[in-house]
Amino acid sequence: MNRLEKALEEAQANLVLEVERLLPESQTPEGRVVAAMRYATLNGGKRLRPFLVLTTAALFNVARQSAARVAAAIEFVHCYSLVHDDLPAMDNDDLRRGIPTCHKAFDEATAILAGDALLTKAFEVLGGASTHPDPQVRIDLVVALAEAAGHQGMVGGQMMDMQASKHPMDIPAITRLQRMKTGRLIAFSCVAGPILGKAHPNQRQALEAYAHDLGLVFQITDDLLDVEASTEEMGKKTGKDADQGKATFVSLLGVERAKSQAQALGEQAVRHLESFGDSEPANLLRDTVQYVLNRRN
Repeated sequence: MNRLEKALEEAQANLVLEVERLLPESQTPEGRVVAAMRYATLNGGKRLRPFLVLTTAALFNVARQSAARVAAAIEFVHCYSLVHDDLPAMDNDDLRRGIPTCHKAFDEATAILAGDALLTKAFEVLGGASTHPDPQVRIDLVVALAEAAGHQGMVGGQMMDMQASKHPMDIPAITRLQRMKTGRLIAFSCVAGPILGKAHPNQRQALEAYAHDLGLVFQITDDLLDVEASTEEMGKKTGKDADQGKATFVSLLGVERAKSQAQALGEQAVRHLESFGDSEPANLLRDTVQYVLNRRN
């Protein structure tokens, strides 16, 4: 097991413990929605965003418990988005992470409520005094995540994505779409550390630039996997973009050019980390670029 695999495994274990603490099982009448929330957050996934929170926080010697709470918050938002994306009114998917989607395991109404509750829970966690003793830091975290998740971020990107099959899109348009839909939550995950650590603005800017390039690498790789990987590898249906006639990085650039572009962006992402030297967290962030480039699900 290499250092990144070990760090990812440790981050996943820490996240599960924090989610279990924040979302304990409930036998109350509303317990069904809690069960759906736990189903959506505790059944696997790469947990890349929580890992980025924990690793960037480690750059600034942030208390582990503070970082763990923010890591759980970003996972709540990410999982809420997946629950809603999978609904019949959106992508209408039956599988997620190799198991039935939330609305298949429960029902559509419960899945909607579970997504709503996960989004709300994220801001409850960020605003809690246990996340950071400085109220301004908590406010900064809340505002940053709200901007990343809302109409100028993930939700806006999803709206653009839903219209993509009806309107021709070029590379700049797709880049903007993916920066909003996927990149903004990755960016939040990378700036959470400097926010928690009250870092110098230049350090936050370097991590924002890293996150921008990493987010595009992630999406190009995702587009490649939608073409090259199997449903079994991905744990969800593949080939959907082509079936729906959506323009993607791969459909516009071709497979080989898309791979070359992802590699170039990955190299650029690594260069943004030069100011952090050879520290363990910085090296883990460098390793993460290769992990995203080489992933198979």
